[in-house]
Amino acid sequence: MRREEILKLMRENPVFFLATVEGDQPRVRGMLLYKADGNGVIFHTGVMKDLYNQVVKNPKVELCFNGNDTQVRVSGELEIVDDNNIKDEISEHPTRKFLKSWKESGELKDFYKTFVVFRLKNGIASTWNMQNNFVPKELIQL
Repeated sequence: MRREEILKLMRENPVFFLATVEGDQPRVRGMLLYKADGNGVIFHTGVMKDLYNQVVKNPKVELCFNGNDTQVRVSGELEIVDDNNIKDEISEHPTRKFLKSWKESGELKDFYKTFVVFRLKNGIASTWNMQNNFVPKELIQL
């Protein structure tokens, strides 16, 4: 698969699994993609989550997407995007209605400090499916 095909698969299948490390123990959880394009892979969480603390200690992660009988794994380092404009954009998006209510109700005491946006730039992707099961993996720069 080419880079654009991989990004398209990610956008069309926005639920993915994220692997982090806590000490010497891998941790995996499901996440919801916000955006995947030439600027990177963007998603979010809250500072009260274990995920946030794990990434602060070790920003190296792997993401795993599945769609069209193909698995896409992306390795790289996360960066925190400390930009209130992107936080507003995400919280106003129709797929993130729950965030808007948290922001407006004050449920998150300081929304802009509690809400964290991550970006994985320059990730390295590999794909897998049954047709290429025994073929050496190809690494694709995103």
